[in-house]
Amino acid sequence: MSARYPIPGQRHRVEQTIDRSRFICTLQHVATSEDAQAFIRELNAEFPDATHNCWAYVAGPPGDTNRVGMSDDGEPHGTAGRPMLTVLLHSGVGEIAAVVTRYYGGTKLGTGGLVKAYGGVVQLTLETLPRGEHVDYVELTVTFGYPSITVIQQLLSGLEAEVVSQEYDVGVCYRLRVPRPRLPAFRAALADATRGEAAIKEFDS
Repeated sequence: MSARYPIPGQRHRVEQTIDRSRFICTLQHVATSEDAQAFIRELNAEFPDATHNCWAYVAGPPGDTNRVGMSDDGEPHGTAGRPMLTVLLHSGVGEIAAVVTRYYGGTKLGTGGLVKAYGGVVQLTLETLPRGEHVDYVELTVTFGYPSITVIQQLLSGLEAEVVSQEYDVGVCYRLRVPRPRLPAFRAALADATRGEAAIKEFDS
């Protein structure tokens, strides 16, 4: 699993009209299946008069199928949730849910037309989706002597390490969050900066 990957930066919505039917696609960041279900309930409450509120989600890294879900919400089987999920799985974006709200306009699209419409509006919305980043952090403590404070503070920012807390006693103890991909470089830089004197203790996240 990648320790860093794109995720939705905020809720994002695009509307498209196809043969007089309104298709409103809303994308949202969801870290868990529970987040996804809460989002779906919220959209059902927002559009209670819609003909359909179809949905799909990937509550994990891009392309990961361990925590996925989908629903046609009354559309013919396989014409809405499945094409929506397929687009999400191939989007390169993780932790994402999509709800496509349809207001029927009086013209039947047929099964092929529905597949194209539902998958297409999700793809269209993804094109303008503001993106953030999921980062897998490792929490650890670093204990060192007072003479090393300045040099350690200088290397922290360069390695994207975040200081969670600081303690000053006989020595100095920083509790840090370090991006997992940066951890080997952080350990090497810390050993070099303190001539091996700094002690590192890693915590399970």
